[in-house]
Amino acid sequence: MTRASRALIASALIGFAGLGSGEALGADQALRGKAFWYGAAHHGRRTASGETFNRNALTAAHRSLPFGTRLRVTNAHTGRSVVVRVNDRGPFGGGRVIDISHAAARTIGLSGVGEVALARL
Repeated sequence: MTRASRALIASALIGFAGLGSGEALGADQALRGKAFWYGAAHHGRRTASGETFNRNALTAAHRSLPFGTRLRVTNAHTGRSVVVRVNDRGPFGGGRVIDISHAAARTIGLSGVGEVALARL
């Protein structure tokens, strides 16, 4: 089995499970899963990267991707997408693959928890 075949199978398994945190999310791979937005309660607090969280910025929390990673987040229900920058850690519950800022959620029409596709840019 070639290295590319193993990578393709691994990507499919992560996407199928819907629970992967995206450690294997390469530039040519996509991941589907649940997303949630966070806003007012965290606005003005420090993120894991040391930045001050701004709910009006296009940012996201991901468990393992490096800070500064840019992701295209597409709402599976609306088809709308937004590019966010990882600047925080999370999500830590609910089987979600990403938490996005309130501004990012508004851009893609996400209210509450929703199904999204992530693509690393």
